[in-house]
Amino acid sequence: MKRTLSLLTAAILFLGTQAHEGMWLLNKLKQINEAEMQKLGFKLTAEDIYDINKSSLKDGIVRLGGGFCSGEMVSAEGLFLTNHHCGYDAVQGLSSVEHDYLTDGFWAMTREQELPAGFSVSFLQRIDDVTEKVNSQLTPDMSEEARDAKIGEIAQALIAESSKENGLSTEFKVMFEGNEFYLFHYKTYRDVRLVGVPPSAIGKFGGDTDNWMWPRHTGDFCMFRVYTGADGEPADPASTNIPFKPKHHFPVSTAGVKEGDFAMIMGYPGSTDRFLSSHGVRLGLEQEFPSRVKVRRAKLDLYEEFMDKDPATRIKYASKHASVSNYWKYFIGQSRGLKRLHVEEKKKQQENELMAWVNADATRKAKYGNLITDLDNGYKERAKFEKANVYMQEAAFGSEAVMLGIRMFGLKNQLATDPKDAAKVAAAVARVQAAADELWKDYVPAIDQKVTAEMFRMFHADVERDLQPSVMATIEKKFKGDFDAWSAAIFKTSILTNKARLDAFLAKPSLKVLEKDLGFQASESCINHYRNFLGPAVAAGDEDLAKGYRSMVAAMREMNPGKSWYPNANSTMRLTYGQVRSYVPGDGMFYKHICTAAGILEKEDNTNDEFIVPKRQHDLLAKKEYGAYADESGELVVCFLSNNDITGGNSGSGVFNGNGELIGIAFDGNWEAMSGDIAFEPELQRTISVDIRYVLWTIDTFAGAGHLVKEMTVVERKKEEPKAEVPVIVPVEPVKPAKPVPSKKG
Repeated sequence: MKRTLSLLTAAILFLGTQAHEGMWLLNKLKQINEAEMQKLGFKLTAEDIYDINKSSLKDGIVRLGGGFCSGEMVSAEGLFLTNHHCGYDAVQGLSSVEHDYLTDGFWAMTREQELPAGFSVSFLQRIDDVTEKVNSQLTPDMSEEARDAKIGEIAQALIAESSKENGLSTEFKVMFEGNEFYLFHYKTYRDVRLVGVPPSAIGKFGGDTDNWMWPRHTGDFCMFRVYTGADGEPADPASTNIPFKPKHHFPVSTAGVKEGDFAMIMGYPGSTDRFLSSHGVRLGLEQEFPSRVKVRRAKLDLYEEFMDKDPATRIKYASKHASVSNYWKYFIGQSRGLKRLHVEEKKKQQENELMAWVNADATRKAKYGNLITDLDNGYKERAKFEKANVYMQEAAFGSEAVMLGIRMFGLKNQLATDPKDAAKVAAAVARVQAAADELWKDYVPAIDQKVTAEMFRMFHADVERDLQPSVMATIEKKFKGDFDAWSAAIFKTSILTNKARLDAFLAKPSLKVLEKDLGFQASESCINHYRNFLGPAVAAGDEDLAKGYRSMVAAMREMNPGKSWYPNANSTMRLTYGQVRSYVPGDGMFYKHICTAAGILEKEDNTNDEFIVPKRQHDLLAKKEYGAYADESGELVVCFLSNNDITGGNSGSGVFNGNGELIGIAFDGNWEAMSGDIAFEPELQRTISVDIRYVLWTIDTFAGAGHLVKEMTVVERKKEEPKAEVPVIVPVEPVKPAKPVPSKKG
């Protein structure tokens, strides 16, 4: 029995094809995944998904910015869908007390009413596997430093060979912990405009309380349009630009979903760490995760103190709050999941089995025998500084004033080395001015003053004194350890905390003034501490870690050559496939695969910002005015579950049926599987998606923007019964029901 359990956990933790785990590279689908996908209900071919010679599904997938979210084209006129929380920053930037699009929503009834989004989007052109080209120039006796330098040199040469057409760019990506290498070629479009967004009462319904939870009743979507120059090529934003004509846009299916239906997701998952060793899990649980949770909660409390008092402040800090809050709860859930499922112990067991295989053969031992020692040594070095490193990132760099000061270092260096070069000084001033303009538009000095005091107070209290920046000595000596008094002095005098003072300084920049500035002194202390001490100290074990992980992954793949392996997510386009699935979260519990609009009214609480239901929405739902968007039982499905494998960056990714038609938009994972970025949990891990019928209902019936639905290719198809057998769902092991995490988020 013990041996059977060992093999099961090996499959779960070591990235085999257990259940529907996997974030697959599109250019490998034909050889690895096509047959299984078709068995589950996929009606197309791998070439229909990825083809560089003709239109394919990949051409309808949108990468937002550098990959912070994903989206999908839904019209021949450049219209695409993504998540509400993906567009949140853009909507917040366009909002004011007079035009509060966060609260009220926004719908462009004509093309002329569409608003500039402020970000670009990219489309994947092709993927090149350059592993052989790179590996042919690497040798086993290279040091990690020499190896990295050579890979960097090769990467630059390969990128330089790529075409430099308008909007075309190439990115070099390392896969399988340094064992494989790829080029990804993109075309980027710079004119993106907001078309529609529901009010936050729909787009963020449930707030922090429901975040990561099921059942979910959140209409997490918004709409944008891409524009090009008159020639159809990328162009800077201009009124003369025309709507983008995508190579592919997705038909939208209103057929709905049933248990066992095929579902696939295409998008840009940001980062997973599925190969993380037991050493890495332990370091996260002991130092990193609790530190991030503690510091972020303190910052959220201060944000909320001010946001609750003033509508203008609420709008200004809405996006900042959402960004801090999302991963505050994520780290809580991840820690809980890793402990509950004993992931460290399971990984340790699998590492022992791997090393038994390695040591059973002299050749393998010579090649891989030191991998665990390398990992152990690397993590021992990192553990000495991990907590200080997290506090530097989350606390010291959590002060907006400190970060503005860091962005002034280029100007400071120019004034120190060659102040008479007027052109270079002007260029440095312009960079500071741009950073300051970005800060001032959503900045409340009173908040940052309190945050700065609290962040440095926590750093001082929680981190060993010799690992703290030198500014702490100033606070101790000149301010007698009074962090509030120190922060107050900064915000009363510093050029970093007041627009008028900064403008006056930039009009006549002076090294002497900068060096005497109390705020800049704090910034300089922090960045010098990080660059000259803490950063190198944290990186001291990187060579051992890089070597250890590269060897470990190579050994795992050699030990199990029959398995289909996929690389960790790294903001490159991936496909995950599986089925619509309910699940058992704990003993005596069962979660159905769908939830309906009835749950919105059940949760309605207009005294709680997280569960407000707008009157129009309430009236429509109470009367069940669902129209063509109701399911066969007359209900309006809001969200559904599937066992697809996603992570951050997949937000906004389209969920597609076996015909390649859009059936939903992925926006979250589930609470019981928060450890999934490190260890996939096949019986528990689920993707939460907003049903496309609720999206259409919100646009058409609620918002009265039916012209946008008419622009899409909406198809109705009689549903077929799923061909794949639906197994009885049994939990991997008994688990306790999750307890809700209290939140004050507005």
